[in-house]
Amino acid sequence: MALKEILLHLDAAAPAAARLDLAAGIARRSGAHLVGLHMLDLAVPILAGDVGGGAALAGLMDEMRGEAVAEAERVQAMFEERLARDGISGEWRLLEGATVPLLAENGRYADLIILGQTDPDVPRPGGRALVEAALFETGRPVLVVPYAAAPAGPMRHALIAWNASREASRAVHDALPLLALMERVTVLVVEPEATPGTHGQEPGADIARHLARHGLNVTVQRAVAPDISVADVILNTLAEQSADLLVMGGYGHSRLREFMLGGATRSLLGAMTAPVLMAH
Repeated sequence: MALKEILLHLDAAAPAAARLDLAAGIARRSGAHLVGLHMLDLAVPILAGDVGGGAALAGLMDEMRGEAVAEAERVQAMFEERLARDGISGEWRLLEGATVPLLAENGRYADLIILGQTDPDVPRPGGRALVEAALFETGRPVLVVPYAAAPAGPMRHALIAWNASREASRAVHDALPLLALMERVTVLVVEPEATPGTHGQEPGADIARHLARHGLNVTVQRAVAPDISVADVILNTLAEQSADLLVMGGYGHSRLREFMLGGATRSLLGAMTAPVLMAH
């Protein structure tokens, strides 16, 4: 199914501009409607000592709100200028409230959600929970864009981390609209012997044939990881192949009724060097 609506989370941090570049390129090539989502998430500060009581708190909240609205207007201007320049159908959506639940609520009505990677040096509302909510609470594919290494131009080469799991299959099929934009696709299979009975006689061959029937230019690469983790093998291959996109299943575990990212997925997202499309 073609992409018809893309939800792009835009905050006021500097990497948002590169994220907009990537999203606008995908929307333009796909003919999709691009929704720019910005949240005014104003946490009530804890005031230490006697600094004026309720009046001081109200004044501080007004100041915080004024700064947040000014930032939102700056981001909106950047977004709308890009829509006009590229002739992209789109809309600006400004909401006030908690970032994580608002993203999950709006994400359920998009074909693709685009978020930024968490920068450990720049705290933001939601943080890592933003990716987890998008992945586990919306049922939609999520494209996470690195804060330091967003593609400078159109994505042309996709690397699929294939382990023949349900999550990997879901990610690949959700990624088909993006894969159709690629010049080539590489299916990476790491240590298939570790999961016997899942890959068939020739690991990677079945999914490669399936993707070829969709008109994709596909090759298969197999790798072993005797001394490093599977996540490191994927990251190394991503760099060696100069791939513009990584497609992988989103893995997690349930804790206190909420899904949390698994350790390997969290590690890979922390060290990502190219956009990562995940589905759960």
